[in-house]
Amino acid sequence: MPSQFRKKIRDALADENLQAALDGNAERRASAFDSAYKSLPQDLQYMRRRAHAVRTDVIDNHKVYLEQFIEQAQKNGFIVHRAQSAEDAVQVVLDISASHAASTIAKSKSMVSEEIHLNQALEKAGLKVVETDLGEYIIQLRSEPPSHIITPAVHLRREQVADIFEDRLNIPYTQDISELTAAAREELRGTFLEADIGISGVNFGVVQSGSLCIVTNEGNGRMVTTLPPVHIALMGIERLVPAFDDLALMLYLLPRSATGQKMTVYTSIINGPRKNGELDGAEERHLVLVDNGRSRVRNSPLRESLYCIRCGACLNACPVFREIGGHAYVSDNGRMTTYPGPIGSVVSPGLLGAAQFSHLARASSLCGACKEVCPVDIDLPKLLLKVRAGEIDYKEDEPYQVGRLNTPQKVPWGLSLGLRLYTWAAVSPRRFAAVQRLAGFAARLVFPRSEWMRLPGITGWGYGRDFPRPASKPFRDVYRQKGDQPGGNGVGTDAVRDAGKRENAINTSSGQGSPNSPVLTKDLVERFADELEALQGSFSMCKEFEVTEKVSSILKEKNIERLQVWDETEFPAGLLDGLRSAGIVIQNAPHPDIRAGLTGVDAAVAESGTLLLASGAGRPQTSSLLPEVHIAILRKEDIFENLPQVLALREALDASYVSLISGPSRTADIEMTLTIGVHGPAEVHVICV
Repeated sequence: MPSQFRKKIRDALADENLQAALDGNAERRASAFDSAYKSLPQDLQYMRRRAHAVRTDVIDNHKVYLEQFIEQAQKNGFIVHRAQSAEDAVQVVLDISASHAASTIAKSKSMVSEEIHLNQALEKAGLKVVETDLGEYIIQLRSEPPSHIITPAVHLRREQVADIFEDRLNIPYTQDISELTAAAREELRGTFLEADIGISGVNFGVVQSGSLCIVTNEGNGRMVTTLPPVHIALMGIERLVPAFDDLALMLYLLPRSATGQKMTVYTSIINGPRKNGELDGAEERHLVLVDNGRSRVRNSPLRESLYCIRCGACLNACPVFREIGGHAYVSDNGRMTTYPGPIGSVVSPGLLGAAQFSHLARASSLCGACKEVCPVDIDLPKLLLKVRAGEIDYKEDEPYQVGRLNTPQKVPWGLSLGLRLYTWAAVSPRRFAAVQRLAGFAARLVFPRSEWMRLPGITGWGYGRDFPRPASKPFRDVYRQKGDQPGGNGVGTDAVRDAGKRENAINTSSGQGSPNSPVLTKDLVERFADELEALQGSFSMCKEFEVTEKVSSILKEKNIERLQVWDETEFPAGLLDGLRSAGIVIQNAPHPDIRAGLTGVDAAVAESGTLLLASGAGRPQTSSLLPEVHIAILRKEDIFENLPQVLALREALDASYVSLISGPSRTADIEMTLTIGVHGPAEVHVICV
C-alpha cells in the first residue's frame, strides 16, 4: 500500500474534528434510510432487482440506447457534443464559453465536472466559476475537493464553516447553521442572476424522450438551468434509462438511498431550450456526453460498476469510509480520487487508472455492507476482489487485458504460505471441516477468554477491536443440527417453501398490490396533505370562491404587497382581480424585491406530497423559485396516486422544463443539520380547490 495512502489514513484517524463529523453523518444517515425504505410502494429487494435489470439492459445495449437518446435529444433542440476524454470535454465547455464571451459561470454539483477537473481549466482561462451547492461552495472557499459524492462538506464541523465564512465573506462569526446558510444564499443570489452560463450535471437521460433529469434539494440546480441564457449539461454516457417508467423506478430509489427522502425537493425534467412565448428558461442548451474511459470499462471485468447511480449509500455504510473519510483515498503520488469509498475503489482504477488507484480496493473489510445498501444491487465485494486480484491490467490508450497484473506482486512469504495452505484445505470439504475443528479447538485452548485476540503489539488489530472467539463447531454442523429440529431452517423446511412462494409473488407482482406495500386507507387528498405537511409545507382546502381570501390572508400575514404570478387563465376566475382589489401589485416578471410567487399546478403525487409544474407561455418558472414564499393553487382532481402516473402525463413530455417540487428548499450540508430555505422558497403553501 503506497506511503501517501497510509499517511492519509493515519492523519484521518488522528483528526478529532473529522471523526466527530463522520460519526454524526453515519448516525443520521442510518435512521433516515430505515424510515425512507419503509415507504416504498413495493418490496425493496424486488425494486433493487428491477433496477439492476434496467441498468444491465442499458449497459448491455449501450450503443443502441445512446444513439437513440442523442437522436431524440437533438430533435428536442439540445446541441449534443461527444467527448471521448476529459480534455475533450473541457475543451467543449471552453469553446462554448468563448463563443458567448462569457465571464461568469454558475455551477450546480456535478461529479463529472470534478472528474475532468473542469473548474481549474475554466479559471485558468480567466473565467469566474462559482459553485452554488452549499457544500460545494464551502469547499470551494477552502480550496478543497469534495469528500463525499452527495455531501461534499461532510468532513467539516460548523466551527470550521464559521471560520471560512468570516474570513472570505466578511460576515460576523457565528456557529448558527441557519445564519450561515442565509449568508451563502445572500452571497450567491447575485451569481445566479448575473451568470452568463449555467453548468449542471445529469442524473439520468431518458432515451424515450431525449430528456435530462436532475435532482437537487437546495434550488440551485433549477437556478443554473433556468436563469442563465446558456445551459451546459455534463453527463456520463452510462447514465441512461430507457423510458419514464424506468426513471420513476430510479427516482424511488435514488433519493432514499442518497439522503433518506422519498423525493428530492426539486426533480427537474428538461426537454429542451425555452419555447416561443416562455418568459424564462435557457435559450440554448448544450449536452456534453463524456466517455473518459467508460467504454473501456464496459468491456472489462468491472462493467458492473457502470450500473452505479451515484447515491453514495455504499460510502455511508462502509466501515472504512466512516473512519477515514473521502480525502484519504489518494493515488500513489497523493492525488485524491474524485470517487472515494467502495464504489470509488472500483471506479477510480477503471476510469482514472489502475496503476495509480488499484490499491484503494484494499481499503475494504469486504463485509458486504456496500452491496446490501446499493439500490441497484451492484456486487461491490466481487468487483473489489477483481481489482485486488489484478484483473485490470491496461494502458490508458489500450483495451482492457483480463488476467493477472504483469508486474511482480510483492506478497509477503508468510501470507503466500498461508494462502497456499488455505487453498489446500478449502478445495476439499472434508479437509476444510477438519481444519475448522482443529483451529477452533486450538484457539479456545490457547485463548480461553471470549475476547481472545487483543494482540496490538503483534497484529495491530487489537488497538481498535477484538476478534470474536472461534465457535466450537463448524457452521455446517450447527446449520444441519437446526435444520433437523422442529421449526428449524434446514433445506426442505416449510420456511424455505414459504420463501419460494414469496419470491414467486414478488416476481409476478406490480403496483400497489406488491409485497410490503401499504394498505391505502386514506383518500388521495388526505395522503397528499399528510405528506406535504411532513415536508414542512402548508396545505388547506377551500371552495373556488374562497381562493382569493385564502391567498390574501397568507400575504397579509407576511406583510407582502407584491406578487409574481402566472397568467390569470391558469387560476380560478377572478382571483387576480380580487388580489388587485386587495391592494396587491401583480406582475409576471421577476424582481429582487418580490417575496412571494403564485402558480397553478398541473398534477400532484399523493404518495410523496409532490407538485408537478410544467413550463409554458405565461408560466414563469421563477414564480416558484426566486421568491421566499411559493403559493400554489391545486385542483383536487389533479392529485394522482403515484409518480409513474404523473410522469405518464403529456405535460412531462411536451413542456421544455418540468419541475417536480416536494416542499420548501432545504439542505443538510453543514453537520447533517436540516435547514429550510436555501436558494429556493422557504415556504410552500398549497391551496386545494
